Amino acid sequence: MEVQLYVYDLTHGMARQMSQQLLGFKIEAVYHTSLVFNGIEYFFGAGVQTCYAGTTHHGRPMEIEFLGTTHLPMETILEYLESLKQIYTPESYDLFAHNCNNFTNDFAMFLVGRGIPDHITSLPKRVLDTPFGQMLKPQIDASMRTVTQASVPAENIPAANGTSTNAKPKQDSFQNDSSPVKATRFGQVVNLTDVASLDKKLQEAGDTASTIFFTSSTCAPCKLAYPTYDQLAEEHSNALFVKVDINAARDIAAKYQIRATPTFMSFSKGNKVDEWTGADPRTLKMNVERTIQQTFPPHPHAQLRLPTLQYGSLKPVSYGKVPPLEKLMTKLGDAANDEALSTLRTFVQKRSIDPREAALPNLETIGHTFRTRVLALPLSVRFAAVDLLRSAMIDPRVSGFFAEKQQQNHPSTLHTLIEHVNQLESSCPHNLRLVTLHLACNLFTSPLSIHSLLPQPETTTLLPPLIDLATSSLLDPSHPTTRVAASWLAFNVAVSNYCFRREARREAVPESRQVELAASLVERLGSGEDSAEAVRAQLLALGYLLFFAPTGDGDGEVRDLCRALDVKGVIGKACKGEGVEGLGKEVVELI
Repeated sequence: MEVQLYVYDLTHGMARQMSQQLLGFKIEAVYHTSLVFNGIEYFFGAGVQTCYAGTTHHGRPMEIEFLGTTHLPMETILEYLESLKQIYTPESYDLFAHNCNNFTNDFAMFLVGRGIPDHITSLPKRVLDTPFGQMLKPQIDASMRTVTQASVPAENIPAANGTSTNAKPKQDSFQNDSSPVKATRFGQVVNLTDVASLDKKLQEAGDTASTIFFTSSTCAPCKLAYPTYDQLAEEHSNALFVKVDINAARDIAAKYQIRATPTFMSFSKGNKVDEWTGADPRTLKMNVERTIQQTFPPHPHAQLRLPTLQYGSLKPVSYGKVPPLEKLMTKLGDAANDEALSTLRTFVQKRSIDPREAALPNLETIGHTFRTRVLALPLSVRFAAVDLLRSAMIDPRVSGFFAEKQQQNHPSTLHTLIEHVNQLESSCPHNLRLVTLHLACNLFTSPLSIHSLLPQPETTTLLPPLIDLATSSLLDPSHPTTRVAASWLAFNVAVSNYCFRREARREAVPESRQVELAASLVERLGSGEDSAEAVRAQLLALGYLLFFAPTGDGDGEVRDLCRALDVKGVIGKACKGEGVEGLGKEVVELI
């Protein structure tokens, strides 16, 4: 998709006419910017807002600039947008310190790898450097707030999936200051009119449940079933729901021999299981849910009572403490003068005071510096640079950027840094290994972390080096802090896979890699050497590797491993006196 920058003048020409006499220098505009792609305009005002391109209350843009092309899937973009909403809230808006241009710059950095022009982002500082700007800052901010934070008319708000259509937007679309519906596999009814498109959709849904609703524009009873059908599509977002108007799709009607409407057909993993007629909403709901249950039978674990695993926090563990930055930069020696590292230090420093003041630096340049110059530093000081990046990655904008970048056709910054520690093996300094573990944990502060685990070309995916880092560090005999951090990294990986397992009904982490991680966790638990915190993290990680794991002829490789290693006995000994006996019993029930 092409990404465009829309530039507006909030003063509609007055800034150009009056700025010289008020500020002592001429400015072209008081800039408002937005990003436009796929026919939708994204901007910050009353929170993160969207509208159909060119339909904001700011009128026509004074300038449109092509920023670049993004090949990211819409689901990935919407996930990153969610992380931006944590920072760009309606309450945080500040005309001078935290405005639309900061949002546009951050979003552009993620989409195309570069920000917006400096003369736009630097304008507030230039104004505040003048006596007039300082004196009238509160009044200017207050007077412009009604302009910058105005709502978008409902008819101009696009559908929740972030794409434009030629149809008039629905009136029940999400409100402009709220989050869009989380991207899912399907999640809404698909209208189709030709056989090829229907065959393709059914093929895509060959591993799930599907329902086809044959209707017609002249069928009055059909309308009784529309609300229920739409609701079922939203509730069961991993199942396919298709609507076919046979007046416009005669080839489909002929293929499926449809002679009356409404007619419904349901499929389970590509095989037809049911067909019925009539518009009774209760029958529709019952038949659809029966097919879904047949496709995905309830897991045996659903009958267990496991309060810690069922209701415990699934929030990833991260390490956000900022070290004394002056000392950290001193350890880097001459490398501290590198522009990429110095701008990263400034970002970390500002963010620790007020995230609104922390505009993203050029993350592309910073990534390149870490992949090249940082790894050329003396081995004893590399940890300082990694710790600086670790401190920045507590911000979901930064972790999201580096999580997404691993999907390109070359090893990413995180892949390079983590693999570097893995290759050093026992010669890796303790401080470098520890901060790299913390860096890896902070990757999971972004909702995009799941994408770093999904199958990619073996040379670029983050999963193998992440698992290798966790397993080797779990078995470190000398450093308890390393084992604790490795245990929480294993927890983050296991929880991410568990969430993906529950939502997408498939695994993000291949079973062979889960076995590898589980074996290290069991060995660590059996050592009897770790703190209560480490034991708790190890039990939680092992529990989420097992919880709702796929069942089959052999009940799964992780469960087989646990039985072979007598994990019940291992856990019984590991939990004594550690205050985690209840959690240990829950994990044992899963084996």
